[in-house]
Amino acid sequence: MDEDELRKYLPTSFGKQTKSTNIAAQIDRTKRKVSPEQANDNRHPTEVEEEHSSSKSDNSDDDSDDDSDEEDEFPVSHELVLKTHERAITTITVDPSGSRMISGSADCTLKFHDFASMTPTTLRAFKSVDPTATKASATSEAHPIHHVEFCALAPSQVLVISATTQAKILDRDGDTLTEFVKGDMYLRDMHNTKGHVSEITTGTWHPTDANLCLTAGTDSTLRIWDVNMKRCQKEVIVHKSKAAGSAGRSRITAVAWGSPRQGGNNVLIAAALDGSLVMWGGDGPYTRPAGEVRDAHQRDTWTSGLDISSDGRLVITRGGDDTIKLWDTRKFKQPISTAPHPSTSSQFPTSNIIFSPSSSNILTGSQTGHLHILNPATLRPELVTPVTPGFPLVTVYWHPTLNQILTGSANAETHVLYNPSMSTKGATLVLSKAPKRRHVDDDPNITTDLSQGFSGDGVVNPNGLLSAPAASFAARHPTVGLTASGRSRDPRRPHIPQQTPFSKSQPDAKHIKEHIPLSSMRDEDPREALLKYAEKAEKEPMFTNAWKYTQPKTIYADLSDEEEGPEKKKTKR
Repeated sequence: MDEDELRKYLPTSFGKQTKSTNIAAQIDRTKRKVSPEQANDNRHPTEVEEEHSSSKSDNSDDDSDDDSDEEDEFPVSHELVLKTHERAITTITVDPSGSRMISGSADCTLKFHDFASMTPTTLRAFKSVDPTATKASATSEAHPIHHVEFCALAPSQVLVISATTQAKILDRDGDTLTEFVKGDMYLRDMHNTKGHVSEITTGTWHPTDANLCLTAGTDSTLRIWDVNMKRCQKEVIVHKSKAAGSAGRSRITAVAWGSPRQGGNNVLIAAALDGSLVMWGGDGPYTRPAGEVRDAHQRDTWTSGLDISSDGRLVITRGGDDTIKLWDTRKFKQPISTAPHPSTSSQFPTSNIIFSPSSSNILTGSQTGHLHILNPATLRPELVTPVTPGFPLVTVYWHPTLNQILTGSANAETHVLYNPSMSTKGATLVLSKAPKRRHVDDDPNITTDLSQGFSGDGVVNPNGLLSAPAASFAARHPTVGLTASGRSRDPRRPHIPQQTPFSKSQPDAKHIKEHIPLSSMRDEDPREALLKYAEKAEKEPMFTNAWKYTQPKTIYADLSDEEEGPEKKKTKR
């Protein structure tokens, strides 16, 4: 008999055994396994050639050491994957403390995640909110989420931009605090409207004032709002396009509002569909821009990414013309440097590009699902790592407190990249907990979601029978749409019942026909009912029976062939 197998079988001690979780092994299971071929798949051809030339002169051991040093420099060694949406992730935000994350998607919902309440086996959102739905009925509309952002100075406020004309301010629990007013679409002068008259594309918060936020839309305006005044905006900035055939208007595609960390004047920068890049002083006046570049990017291409460095001097833009450009606010005429980068804005208009918290690096996604970390001086990639190979990487976010990178992809996955030795809280907090034991309440198909009423992910079956998760849209949304008979699925929508409770207590047709006189007249033809008594009325008259034998006979005049009948009327010609 093998003694080692016997030792594994026999207990080491008597009494109650305590089970401890191996946290180190739990974190090691989330370590990313990236091959060098996958990491270099999305590099520019010139970069690959330079890398090959350098690899010929250097040793292979030195190259592997350099790659490991680059990975250790950025928090990308481990990852945590959240699958809470059904469509592409369009925007991600985290509160300043790093305890709560909100993700927006093309499935028209916001998902609220709390890192403190999640465990390795319960990676799900604690709440789902549709900011544009007024009521859960067949007539309600839903719109994709363009942008969501926590206020850095007041974490209890969240700016939500959806594909509508009205922006909203939500609290950290998803309840609506403020909904800004819609403008009059029949007014030509945008200065006289109280709100946006067409779809809003993006927005942001004021860098130093928690009561102010900015929205920009397809009506060629930027509007500054006070969160305490929802009836009218505080300022209106009208972008007058100078492109031929634009009638002086152009869609605003991206905005950024930055303030130097060391102090100084704010700067407000916006990108438009006509290819222009416009800069204003962040504190006004807004009547005339402080700087404008008409051909910053190619005309009629969607510039989806725009960000300002922490010192307020550098501006990075990602255009729809497959280029990334770096600008200097002090010399706002020509870009400092330009680098080629495939654009995804034609399919995902919210594809962004951001500076790292220290502005020492630039982050953006790619069409192939790679994360690019660029050097601001040369715009050359310092690290290219695959996150969702084969699916475009839409949005990226680097949290300064957590020191973790969050990405959203087109396959509806949210990846939290971290390094156990560099990152704090967030994903490390989730993986430092023991896995929650499986319980019947952990199955969303048979569990009631108190915040939403009945669970939206499962269908309640009769007799307590379990079924597989619903795959169709009608099964996942039992109160939306119409049934096969044309009746609304919404239980709150009034309808005429086929059989009332009163009709159930009524006697049957046989009892009515036998005991209620003249009841058969309801189902009988009145003409046939009268003709049925014609013969009886002739033989036994009721009113003329007294003159039955003395009634004179009717005599008609006989006309011969010679006699003519009554003269016919002559027709007029």
